[in-house]
Amino acid sequence: MGAATTEDSSSNEVTNISGTAYTAGGATLTRSGVGLTGTTAFTDFSDVTYTSASFTANGAMIYNTTTGTSTGTTDSVAIIAFGGDKTASNGTFKIEFPANDATAAIIRLA
Repeated sequence: MGAATTEDSSSNEVTNISGTAYTAGGATLTRSGVGLTGTTAFTDFSDVTYTSASFTANGAMIYNTTTGTSTGTTDSVAIIAFGGDKTASNGTFKIEFPANDATAAIIRLA
């Protein structure tokens, strides 16, 4: 995944292993706020937690499930790199989104 990734794909997705908390397609994000400071608009999402998880991931994609319906695709919104492989072995795997403000929010438009 990178700058050329324009839509969601199951390619390289975490495998849906029996007994893990992850399901194909990932989690549905819950927007936890929208704001505007000066000329910067921003939004944030609630953290995503998988319990009793056993998998390794090195990134995530935020994608829009309401676009591309005529072709069966979904448009990517953001690619998140974890900075290397992150592993949970029958434990908690948590994606923590940064503070919801004009300098740290995961999605900012200036």
